[in-house]
Amino acid sequence: MAVQVSSSFLRQPLLPLVMTAACPAELKMRGREMSVDSFPVGLEMHVSYPKLQVILTLLSVSQLKFEIKEGPFARIETVDIQVVPLGNSLFAVSWQEQSGATVTNIQDYDRGLIHSHATLPDSQFLRMTGAFTITRPADRTSDDRPHRNKALVLEAMTSLFQRHDASAVERLYTENYIQHNPNIPQGRGALQGIVETLSPAVHYEPGLLIAEGDLVAIHGRIRGWAEEPQVVIDIFRVEDGKLAEHWDVLQNEVPAAAGAAGMPMFDPEEGTNLG
Repeated sequence: MAVQVSSSFLRQPLLPLVMTAACPAELKMRGREMSVDSFPVGLEMHVSYPKLQVILTLLSVSQLKFEIKEGPFARIETVDIQVVPLGNSLFAVSWQEQSGATVTNIQDYDRGLIHSHATLPDSQFLRMTGAFTITRPADRTSDDRPHRNKALVLEAMTSLFQRHDASAVERLYTENYIQHNPNIPQGRGALQGIVETLSPAVHYEPGLLIAEGDLVAIHGRIRGWAEEPQVVIDIFRVEDGKLAEHWDVLQNEVPAAAGAAGMPMFDPEEGTNLG
């Protein structure tokens, strides 16, 4: 927006994310390449910048309306926009205003922040960050966390119990990791110690994954952990992109022919057609 703000905003560099995060390779490294279809069309938000209050309405993937209610720059304007999904519920949204000012917003829906970068008609560059409050929800709810969290859990289980990579514990688990399995001590260090001493016979096979919000459940089979192969359900809570808490239940595997239901307890292909 074409507004005057203090000079402290002018000395901060443009986020490197604006320049690089649209690269497809970078998006895939974030766990899942997002689509513009996940942009929350219809959402209205109240953004509180340090010197400015703005109402943004996401009319479509190609148009946005902003409203400044107070001050010398009070106005309502609808602009054509370009939306670039960056992954992890981040979008770069850019437009040009009638005054000639150009604006790029980095909209972070996980953290409830908008990083706004504007070049005014007199070539002055502004950078502002504001928290936003949603005043009207999107026409279609989009939450990218389940997809990212499932990828995180899958990476953790295969890194630790297929490849026996103890170094992955520090990278994937929080420092204050909470453990509910009564046979495993508390903390990330205890888990790392277990992985470092795993028998080569230990091998984990992942199956069905279910996620909602910050919780992920994974159904799998582990060999070499006990005398018999075991089928296990692990439940994780994710916090700030890492595994923060864990519950599990294990059963010795019973062959389908020996079970009353005649069905296998585990199938490595289970859930592959469920999305």
